[in-house]
Amino acid sequence: MKRIVIAAVLLIGAASLAGVLAPERASAVAAATPKNDTVSVSGSGSASGTPDTAQISAGVESSAATAKGALAANAAEMTRVIAAVRAAGGKNVTTQYVSLSPRTDQQGKPNGFVATNSVSATTSLDRAGALIDAAVDAGANTVYGPTLTNSGARALYKQALKAAVADAREHAEALAAAAGRKLGRVVALAEGGGSSQPIAY
Repeated sequence: MKRIVIAAVLLIGAASLAGVLAPERASAVAAATPKNDTVSVSGSGSASGTPDTAQISAGVESSAATAKGALAANAAEMTRVIAAVRAAGGKNVTTQYVSLSPRTDQQGKPNGFVATNSVSATTSLDRAGALIDAAVDAGANTVYGPTLTNSGARALYKQALKAAVADAREHAEALAAAAGRKLGRVVALAEGGGSSQPIAY
């Protein structure tokens, strides 16, 4: 089984004053606190969940002697692909890109045009295969995916942020204790970024 792990990283500047670290006031900045009387730490946190959504992208590449012909052929084929994807249960069907470029032969001479169009769609895990089959049967000649995601990714990221704050607090408390100081309130808090990746168990 695969699980999705979402990680978050925070950078915290905490004042080395008597008091307790207060994440709820993390956005406050204590201007009166000397810069050399702070300790800066980073914390990381993660939260995991089982994938419950699959995303695929399906596209059509069409060639013709003229740009107009290539676009017209591509539009007709993509209309069939989109209809098939939706009929197979695809949700959030969205155009990813549309492109038109000249085509050349082996000697590098102009030889018509190539039009490309691609859409993405989401579905439940058990319908991913059927969605791909439907797109291919309708004429899609490029398919990518499925990419596994979790519908509650936003909530998982918030959990990871909370864990990152707790981790940073532990680091700050250890540093303050080693220096014979007491940790004060947070004077700066910055989100350093996050990531999402599937991990096999």
